[in-house]
Amino acid sequence: MMLRTKSLLFLALLAIVPLARLSAAEPTDTAAQIAAMEKIADLALVPPTLNTSPLPEYGYDKLDYGMTIGIERTPGGRLWACWVAGGDSPKAFFVLATSDDDGETWSPPRLVVDSHSPDLPEPRSILVGNLWTDPTGKLWLFFDQSMDMFDGRAGVWAAVCENPDADAPTWSAPRRLWHGVMLNKPTVLSTGEWLLPISLDQRPGFRKFKGCFAELDPLRGANVLVSTDQGANWTRRGCVQFPKPDWHEHMLVERKNGSLWMLARTGNGMMQSTSTDAGKTWTEPTFPAISQPVARFHVRRVASGRILLVKHGEKIDAHEGRSQLTAWLSSDEGETWQGGLMLDERKGVSYPDGFQAPDGMLYISYDRNRSTDGEILLARFTEADILAGELKNPRSRLRMLISRPLAGR
Repeated sequence: MMLRTKSLLFLALLAIVPLARLSAAEPTDTAAQIAAMEKIADLALVPPTLNTSPLPEYGYDKLDYGMTIGIERTPGGRLWACWVAGGDSPKAFFVLATSDDDGETWSPPRLVVDSHSPDLPEPRSILVGNLWTDPTGKLWLFFDQSMDMFDGRAGVWAAVCENPDADAPTWSAPRRLWHGVMLNKPTVLSTGEWLLPISLDQRPGFRKFKGCFAELDPLRGANVLVSTDQGANWTRRGCVQFPKPDWHEHMLVERKNGSLWMLARTGNGMMQSTSTDAGKTWTEPTFPAISQPVARFHVRRVASGRILLVKHGEKIDAHEGRSQLTAWLSSDEGETWQGGLMLDERKGVSYPDGFQAPDGMLYISYDRNRSTDGEILLARFTEADILAGELKNPRSRLRMLISRPLAGR
C-alpha cells in the first residue's frame, strides 16, 4: 500500500510539473523560472524507500566514495554506521552497515537510502543526517532529501527501528519532520525534552534553485526543534542566524546551570551562542576560545559530567586544516580543556561523530580522503586515554576500518 501511495504521489507531481516545460532553457522570466523550479523541488516531498536488501547492487565493489554521517550503539550492543556514497554532491545517497563485535569487523551494506531516478528532471540527493538511539532504545535514522544539493527548502526525514539488534531489523516508513537538513544527534534535556538541531540554510537554493522558497527566509538559520512526546511530534522553538553561514552543523549541550550552549560551523570557523530559556531566544553569536577549520566537529556531555570535544588541531586554539583529529575533555562547562588524544594525525580526516557506551567507552567515526581512499574509520577509547594523551585501556584502538569503497580498484 505504501509503495502504491508513493507512486501515485510521484505521478501526481509529474502531472503538475511537465518535464518538457522545466528544462534549464525555459522559462526565461525570473519569477516564472523560480516558480517552475519550486514545482520541481516538490519532488523532494515524495517519501523515499528504505532498501533493506541492497546487495549486490550496492556492494563495496560498486561504491567509489565515502563521507561519514554517524555511528550509534543499540541496547544489545550492535554498532550501526552510516555514510554517504555517490559524492558530496547531488549524487549523494546513504549506506548503512553493522558490527556485532564492538567494531572489529563490519557487515556488507545492509541498508541503503537512494532516492535517485532516471525519470527525475534534476538529481534528488540524500546528503546528511545521523543515527541516534533514543532513551527508549529505538534507533533513529535521520536524513535530508532535496533536489540538487539544496533546493532552497530540502527537508529532514526520520525512520525508526524498534528491533535494531534483530537479524532482520524492521524500519518505519520515513516521515518528514521539517524543512532543512541536520547532521548531529538530538540532545535530551534534564526536563525530558528532546532537542533536534536543524539547519535551514541561509543561502536560498543552489544553482538552478537559487531564490526558491523566499517565504522561508524568516526561518533560515541554525534552528532548534523540540519534542515533548518522545519524537511523535516536533515543534520549532528558536533559531540563531550566524554571520557567513556554512551549513551550520550545529550541536547543543545543556550546561549544569540549565542554559544551552550551541556551537556551529561558519565560514569564519566555529562560533557559539547561548540560550537561557530552553532554546527560545539566543545570544548574539561570538567566537569561543576553540580554533577549528570550516569543518564538522563533535561535542557531547559524557557520563562523568565532563564535556567531550573532538576537533582538528593538536591545540585547542590552533589547527592545520582537516588533519590532527583530537579528543579533549572539559570539567568546567567548556571554559578550559584537558588532555588531547590524537585520534588521527593524517591529512584529509574529517566529520567526527560518536557516542558513549554504557561501560564508558567512547566511539568516534570519521572519514579519510573521501573521493580517493573513501575510508570510514572508527576510534575506540576512554576518558582516561584522553586525559593521558595516549591509549591506556587495553580495549582502546585507533584507525579501525568500518568501510572502504572498492569500485575501480
